[in-house]
Amino acid sequence: MAENNPYDFDQHVDRRNTDCDKWDKYKDTDILPMWVADTDFRSPPEVLDALHQRIDHGVLGYGHAPDALTDTIVARLAERYNWKIDPEWIVYLPGLVCGLNLTVRALTEAKEAAMTPCPIYPPFVSSIKLAEREICKVPVALKEGRWLIDLERADNLIPKNTKLMMFCNPFNPGGTVYRREELEEVLAFAEKHDLYVCSDEIHCDLLLDEDAVHIPFASLSESAQKRSVTLIAPSKTFNIAGLGASIAIVPDPDLRRKFVRTRQGIVPSLNVLAYTAATAAYHHGQPWLDAQLDYLRANRDLVEQEIATIPGLELQHIEATYLAWIDASALPVDNPFAFFEEAGVGMSPGSDFGNPNFVRLNFGCTRELLTEALRRIRVAVETL
Repeated sequence: MAENNPYDFDQHVDRRNTDCDKWDKYKDTDILPMWVADTDFRSPPEVLDALHQRIDHGVLGYGHAPDALTDTIVARLAERYNWKIDPEWIVYLPGLVCGLNLTVRALTEAKEAAMTPCPIYPPFVSSIKLAEREICKVPVALKEGRWLIDLERADNLIPKNTKLMMFCNPFNPGGTVYRREELEEVLAFAEKHDLYVCSDEIHCDLLLDEDAVHIPFASLSESAQKRSVTLIAPSKTFNIAGLGASIAIVPDPDLRRKFVRTRQGIVPSLNVLAYTAATAAYHHGQPWLDAQLDYLRANRDLVEQEIATIPGLELQHIEATYLAWIDASALPVDNPFAFFEEAGVGMSPGSDFGNPNFVRLNFGCTRELLTEALRRIRVAVETL
């Protein structure tokens, strides 16, 4: 790391034997865990200090959202994303996935359908299935090296009873950051078919391209605002996913009432440590985040450079996230995930997202670990 950078992302933190999903999956094996979307970096020191202070207080009873957290979120969205929201639009949730599930159940009826892009982050599909709603999968197309929803094909695919569009920006998998004109096309599609839009924007702070700009879908216009539920969180950004701190922003009062009523008695409030960590992260974590982004950019560049030289693999440019969506369809193997797992690299199977010919590699790790994973991938392919 640079001498003027106080954060050491090259530091190896041993996560084995810490009840860690990511590393325990391959416990007692020589398989490198490069799958679930959390990073191997220590959280910002300001977050850890705030948690220590809260623990030292000694009482961990029920809590509510600190005014400082709400004020910081409102200010952050205005300053970073030019989106002015009212504090009452905010609904705190103990995880973004429950936000997806609540949105489907709150904004659709039993005989209505929800559409989702595919391939997509698996809970998009499961939230619709668990609610026992009709599901319409619309393809994601590669357009000039960027993964985007194919709205032209979607126009002919969605049934008339469709009421909800699941949307993801930045896109997971693929890392596309939607541009304004592309968001306007999504909004026009939603208006044409009179759809609500659930916009998962959890990776909005993890922009790797220096010129990339995140535009919240709901900030496009009054029409977008009235039909949307936006989901964000500090969890991926500051590596505090295990604490369960997420935010739904629901501007329309009728939609918000439905959303809140659906969660009552089922989805709990956040715990006091989650509130503490989220407040410290958003209020004090920007220097740490800037340093992390520099490190992730270098990791991204390394992944793209290496994959480009391995025959049979293809990777589009990653504009955001720390996740690489690797096309292995040209390899002479039946199951790319199993093939690379056998070679000692445990990635996310593309089948979970809707395309078994792909694998998703998490490069939110030390450069040393990433380099070894890429070496194993190369050796495995060369043995073919």
